[in-house]
Amino acid sequence: MMLSIIIPCYNEEGAIPLLYKHVIDVLKEIGMSYELIFVNDGSKDNTLLQLKLLAKKDNHVKYISFSRNFGKESSMLAGLSYASGQAVIIMDADLQHPPLLIKEMINAFHAGYDQVIAKRTRTGDSVSKTFFAKMYYKIVNHLTDVEMVDGVGDFRLLSRKAVDALLSLKESNRFSKGLFSWIGFKQKIIEYENQERQVGETKWSLKKLFNYGVQGILSFNDKPLRITFQLGLVCVLMSFLYILWTFITILKEGVTVGGYFTTISAILVIGGVQLISIGVLGEYIGKIYYEVKKRPPYLIDDTNINVKENEHDIV
Repeated sequence: MMLSIIIPCYNEEGAIPLLYKHVIDVLKEIGMSYELIFVNDGSKDNTLLQLKLLAKKDNHVKYISFSRNFGKESSMLAGLSYASGQAVIIMDADLQHPPLLIKEMINAFHAGYDQVIAKRTRTGDSVSKTFFAKMYYKIVNHLTDVEMVDGVGDFRLLSRKAVDALLSLKESNRFSKGLFSWIGFKQKIIEYENQERQVGETKWSLKKLFNYGVQGILSFNDKPLRITFQLGLVCVLMSFLYILWTFITILKEGVTVGGYFTTISAILVIGGVQLISIGVLGEYIGKIYYEVKKRPPYLIDDTNINVKENEHDIV
């Protein structure tokens, strides 16, 4: 059986040799055929050079290098498109995904699971980070049509059936965490202790995390649109009650100079609701805009994979 391991890379020149050593040690223990597919997502350091050096000394190493930075979602899609294994593992290059879990994933795959999912504990995370993460997943699972689990990310093993199901989804605005849950199939979760990055710096800024969170909420439902509609109805009802109350007050007491505070408050509330509603609509329209353009999710600048022979090539 062939095992494919997909490793997205962005400015990971220092981590790649260390990761390669750890992964190879585990694969030699397992004793099965394998390929390592590194996806260079437009790195600005010597990541591509490191990958080419590895490919020269080990023909199991494959690399795909994008023409620019397209993001991790595109990197994972490219890796899945070029993977030829009956089982495919996605893992990060920074060693926060422990290679030792590969053995347990393979055992679960042989037991008949199509998705073997690694779930990290939040040991060592700050109280605030843990709190906001839990709150986010509560909100997401309330709003979306798929269930997402706190601590579960991209680190997982997928059977060929699961990979083909993911590749059959042609949307360009991808949120893989949701897609993994959406396709279903038989799943097993393996827990592991939170690992610190050993080399380099995290590529996730607060802004990127926020955008990723919004993408997760909007990708699998239209509930935000329904909520804004309901909120609009509430505002109309409150406005009607306010007008009715004002009219009754005028009939009883006559016209007064008062009302400045309530008028300004009403304008600000209704204006805020309108802006939020327009923003939500804009997010959905933006997604439609990108989908209808049918641009490829990535462009390949360099690779040592024979694309003509690859049946999953989509670019």
